[in-house]
Amino acid sequence: MTNKGVKIYFVRHGETYFNYYGRMQGWSNMPLTEKGKKDVRRCGRGLADEKFNAVYTSDLQRTQDTAKIILEENGQIETMNMIQMPEFREVFFGSMEGMYGSEAYDKVREHLGYETQKELFKNTSVPERMDAFRAIDPEKHAEDFKMFWSRVEKGLIKLMDRHKYTGEKILLVAHGGTIRYILQNIIPNLNDTESLLNASVSVVNYEDGLFHLDRYNDVSHFQDAE
Repeated sequence: MTNKGVKIYFVRHGETYFNYYGRMQGWSNMPLTEKGKKDVRRCGRGLADEKFNAVYTSDLQRTQDTAKIILEENGQIETMNMIQMPEFREVFFGSMEGMYGSEAYDKVREHLGYETQKELFKNTSVPERMDAFRAIDPEKHAEDFKMFWSRVEKGLIKLMDRHKYTGEKILLVAHGGTIRYILQNIIPNLNDTESLLNASVSVVNYEDGLFHLDRYNDVSHFQDAE
């Protein structure tokens, strides 16, 4: 039997108001800004020739709105059903949701014993900082890295079980941290792990039991309206 594999288009949602304000945004449901909508449309135009066989989003509104705009731009809005999967949510920051990022990370810096945020980001990993968010959350609602990744991994396994031998193109609209850690865990030696741009595209091919990265954090395909 020929292994047809699957191609997955990972798209980060467009800019939201919390992105614009520099506030912590995990499970908070904030709408896309006008710039966010415009950039997603530019992304969608650049994907106009890509016809998707299935579309997944997290269950947060910003990913659903982003996917809808992309499908409008590539002509599939009337034919495709979007499947919401809560497994693909962003990490939850608990009682620090909506807090200015500078303020929240100052609490993390203090907890981990660094003098400056520059030192914090230089000397700690994202998983370490996730763990710190849970440790300093007085309600203990924030997710640590193990909680976050076990949830996301379950979603990825479900998606792959459905599609890995179909030869299909899958659109998955999710969140910066979620996509970043999926790619870090499935792509060997992925060195470029900078934060993903809003509405950026990362494309992965799965063939013969291996994942191959075709594009990462790509916005070069954006097209303005004629």
